[in-house]
Amino acid sequence: QVQLVESGGGLVQAGGSLRLSCAASGKISSIRYMGWYRQAPGKQRDLVALITNSGTTNYAESVKGRFTISGETAKNTVYLQMNSLKPEDTAVYYCVLNRWGDGMDYWGKGTPVTVSS
Repeated sequence: QVQLVESGGGLVQAGGSLRLSCAASGKISSIRYMGWYRQAPGKQRDLVALITNSGTTNYAESVKGRFTISGETAKNTVYLQMNSLKPEDTAVYYCVLNRWGDGMDYWGKGTPVTVSS
């Protein structure tokens, strides 16, 4: 199967920065896309950013211009650089991977991000 391990979450003041990492391992011979979702308390899980295996990126409107997603293909790792953080960015951030073949989304366990005002 597929294992995803996130890291880099934590507590930061508004205006600060964090960098999340997600390392994938297991049966990931052909990745379609990887990315990040987030879920705030009492809310649904929403898309933050995705990157395809060809490098195409997609961002939620709320993070455009502040967050940057990037990938390191050789390491099967995806990053999320988060700048100018706001209290409303507070959430658990989940890494997602979709692979060609079964078309399923695989999820990490999440890393919490808390932005204080």
